[in-house]
Amino acid sequence: MNPEIHQPIVSIIIPCYNEELFLENCIDSILKNDYPKDKIEILIIDGLSTDTTKKIAERIINENKTIAIKLITNLSKTFPCAVNLGYNNSIGDFIVILGAHAVYNNSYISLCIENSLLYNADNIGGVLHTIGLNKSITGKLITNVLSSSFGVGNATFRTGTDKVTEVDTVFGGCYKRSVFEKIGLFNENLRSTSDMDFNVRLKKSGGKIILVPSIIVTYYTRNNFMKFIKNNFRNGFWAIYPLRFVDYLPVSFRHLVPLFFMLGIVGGSIVSLFSCTLFLIFQAVLIIYFISAIYFSFSFIKKGIINIFLMPWLFLVLHVTYGSGSWWAVLNVLYFKVIRIFKSN
Repeated sequence: MNPEIHQPIVSIIIPCYNEELFLENCIDSILKNDYPKDKIEILIIDGLSTDTTKKIAERIINENKTIAIKLITNLSKTFPCAVNLGYNNSIGDFIVILGAHAVYNNSYISLCIENSLLYNADNIGGVLHTIGLNKSITGKLITNVLSSSFGVGNATFRTGTDKVTEVDTVFGGCYKRSVFEKIGLFNENLRSTSDMDFNVRLKKSGGKIILVPSIIVTYYTRNNFMKFIKNNFRNGFWAIYPLRFVDYLPVSFRHLVPLFFMLGIVGGSIVSLFSCTLFLIFQAVLIIYFISAIYFSFSFIKKGIINIFLMPWLFLVLHVTYGSGSWWAVLNVLYFKVIRIFKSN
């Protein structure tokens, strides 16, 4: 970092639960950063892990006594509670929320601070390089699907960019402390979308979120097919379920596309039973979907020709499970709305 630029204190919050495979590498990458060690504090927020995560954290603290590293227990176990605990126990001018499932390049912190000051950004982050935990075919396919715009829409931090871009969210965000003072803490009712909700509130308040391609994060994705399905369903559910607690959707339009996709699949299947014309239209739409999936799969042909044959099906699994989760959330929200109406009467 340019020594002429003011070097503020940076508080790094790492929410974690059962991260024994990743925590040490994550913190090691932070400690290797070129930002002055006397200007950072690391707050490990453990959600009552049942593996050796806590012991690893304690060992790291003992081995780095000259660096401000704290271990804080998160009794609520949820991500937003972890972030709020970290913030309330922090002293930094900037708050960086990092995932334990990733490692960060050596200039991550300094680039975040430099660019935040340069662009007057309220939240700044970089590009996610997604890799599998191993070299299994399943892991590679999941990694490719989650890196494709056809799979995850216009999530620029996942699909990448070659220029500084204003976006709606980033991974591993670096926030000005004043953002929390202005719009409040993370909504603890939102277990899985609290970060997106926070960024929506930030944007509504006139804040600016910037993605800088030179800021690099390496993220280890799931390589287990069932975990992939479970995570997609959960993400889809929490794209809609926040409506039980707030009067707006804390997600962008891309998170709603699978919901409409599932509506089209189910609705199309039903109407096709009553009309040959509608059946042909439905078939045509499905064909277009798979042609598109194959087209986007071709961009990964250098990683293996098998991608052309298997990625379209994994795209379908991603969209169906995410969309199913969203529709389950719709039913849950409607149920609680009806119960509330009956109680009020």
